[in-house]
Amino acid sequence: MPTYVYETIPARPGVKPKQIEIRQSIKDSALTKHPESGAPIRRVITGGYGLVTASSGSGGHTHTNSCGCGAGGCG
Repeated sequence: MPTYVYETIPARPGVKPKQIEIRQSIKDSALTKHPESGAPIRRVITGGYGLVTASSGSGGHTHTNSCGCGAGGCG
């Protein structure tokens, strides 16, 4: 089961949210309340990693592609 990062939703401006990690099935909907305290929470979208490659014939330009397939794409 994956671990998701959630953060509290502060009731007052200026209060920093607290982050927590919760393991749940990928099929489960995102939580809206902390399972123990009932405080409002939201799922934090965390990024993976991008792959930077140099393509021959690109004139020395560096291409990025979020799928990681390089300048030619996923074909």
